[in-house]
Amino acid sequence: MRIMTFNCNGIRAAARKGFFDWLATIDVDIVCLQETKAQVDQLTDPVFHPEAFHSYFHDAEKKGYAGTAIYCRKQPKSIERKLGFEIADTEGRYIQANYRDISIASLYLPSGSAGEERQARKFAFLKEYMKHMRGLRKLKNDFIICADWNICHKEIDLKNWRSNQKSSGFLPEERAWLDELYDEHAFVDAFRVVNQQPEQYTWWSNRGQARANNVGWRLDYHVITPGIADKIIAAEIYTKQNFSDHAPVILEYAIEL
Repeated sequence: MRIMTFNCNGIRAAARKGFFDWLATIDVDIVCLQETKAQVDQLTDPVFHPEAFHSYFHDAEKKGYAGTAIYCRKQPKSIERKLGFEIADTEGRYIQANYRDISIASLYLPSGSAGEERQARKFAFLKEYMKHMRGLRKLKNDFIICADWNICHKEIDLKNWRSNQKSSGFLPEERAWLDELYDEHAFVDAFRVVNQQPEQYTWWSNRGQARANNVGWRLDYHVITPGIADKIIAAEIYTKQNFSDHAPVILEYAIEL
């Protein structure tokens, strides 16, 4: 099973840049998109509903903002869109496909880079979402949470870590939140199971020549329950084409749906 996570920074913009043309050429079973920035009624063009996939969306109430989607080759048993708290549910930040023994979710965490108010909103989201993640560990099913987490965990995960220790996305409180997720609740950063190399980035600023010089951040992760940590075969960050300021991250698992 091959699963992609990708912050498309506008699904319509990504389509114009060739994302769906590329998708038709690759072997992937599930695609988790974040920051779709579109309502379903704006996605009537067949390009947004590839024949090979079942397509599901969770839109923000505010037009042109946030939003998530999931594309599945095999039809899920059910789809969930609610996390039960306002920041997530009104902004379309979560969608989950449920299969017999495993669930795959697309999640878009808020960014705090726009100022103190947005950072406070991000911390509020993290507090509520940790409750959700603790609840998942009590269930029998395994989970793969594909997301733009908007947090770098370790110094290895961003180029200029020294100068960004007071920047949103690398704040001590944010990194401690991931410490709790991994160390106390046993979730696993799937990419790092098979790739411990430096300079493995998934987002680059549009300023200067950040992407050309690979001055980036690794913000896009598959976070998984520990029962499937030994099922990870390979991981890839696709950078040959630019569909967004983020890159698609594809992981392969020895799992059948």
